[in-house]
Amino acid sequence: MSIKIKKPAIDIGIVARDIDAMLSFYGEVIGLEFEAAIPMPGGGTMNRFKVGDSVIKVIELDPAAPADAVPGGIRAASGYRYWTITVANLQACVQQATAAGAKIVVPVKVVRPGITIAIIADPDGNWVELLQTD
Repeated sequence: MSIKIKKPAIDIGIVARDIDAMLSFYGEVIGLEFEAAIPMPGGGTMNRFKVGDSVIKVIELDPAAPADAVPGGIRAASGYRYWTITVANLQACVQQATAAGAKIVVPVKVVRPGITIAIIADPDGNWVELLQTD
């Protein structure tokens, strides 16, 4: 049996250490559309941001998680280390993030013909890759 996909996207959950900074980053710095805040079973709130057909779930747990993930992106540890949003205005996104004081991990660079990326760290140290194709 193979998986039968019903949605042309995935949803990602990020448990936040600093919820206010994370909501500001994803809503104002990155500019994602806020969809809803939903109470979580067991305590906390799921804040949903739209990314095309995908959803980024920025989660505040109550009580807070007992440990932090290892920050530092690809070389810091195994497991999920970054995720990618394909954009049409990479340079403007990076300029906005820079102006807001976000950490630019990888400045705008061509990684192969027709593919340009930048990587920005969110306030909790998660890496967000922005990718633009020609």
